[in-house]
Amino acid sequence: MSGPQRAFAWALAWVLPWLGAGLLTLPLIAAAQELKPSPHLASLTGPGSAPAAPWRFIGLPGTKKPATRFEVVTLDGQRVLRIDSERSYGNLVHLLPADEPHGHTLTWRWRVDQPLPQADLRERQTEDMPVRVCASFDEPLAAVPFVERQVLRAMRARAGEMVPAAAVCYVWDHRLAAGTQLHSPFTHRIRYIVLRGPESPPQAWRSQRRDLHADFLALFGDEVKTVPPLLSISVGADADNTQDHGIAHLADLQLE
Repeated sequence: MSGPQRAFAWALAWVLPWLGAGLLTLPLIAAAQELKPSPHLASLTGPGSAPAAPWRFIGLPGTKKPATRFEVVTLDGQRVLRIDSERSYGNLVHLLPADEPHGHTLTWRWRVDQPLPQADLRERQTEDMPVRVCASFDEPLAAVPFVERQVLRAMRARAGEMVPAAAVCYVWDHRLAAGTQLHSPFTHRIRYIVLRGPESPPQAWRSQRRDLHADFLALFGDEVKTVPPLLSISVGADADNTQDHGIAHLADLQLE
């Protein structure tokens, strides 16, 4: 093994544990055998108390963290999704066929009822959020920076699943101002846009409408100039780093 090869192998061994953990926070594209793509974004709120298929819960592989709870409830006279994160982690994931065209305007309503006062998205030890909505994309591996590309390949092999190469996540944060854009402190493969900040009071519904293509290019335009296929939409929340307890609600999630 040459000197550069040894240096890279050492670097990969050093970064894999923490960068890999960050990559696995991406909603896995096939983390369960029964998870199959559906060409249309299905409603989160079916007739039962649990989100209906093809939505599936995905936790953090290889850990024993408590699972964020997702429950369909009635609030303000409407069926909505309640998201309860108590020292927990979890996502609801809806796969989309990569080889079929999709709308790229995502709309929804959401509210935070119990924020996470200790959370700070800029730090690994406090990167929690009471609610997030994410879109994952099949960015070509060739566009991913070299070290991250090797780690991504290793994580796909380790997980045995299709870990997406890029995710745009919209978050509600009590600390950062609306409009803030930042990378996850765990991995550059997840990039955030804060849509609601401290100026938005809790327990009040807010409506969102986002152009996924425009937001992808705004966040990942340093790597690619065209938008890759959309792989999934997910809804999640976590309070595992701060060991806190957050509650949020989400409704009317649609891909137009």
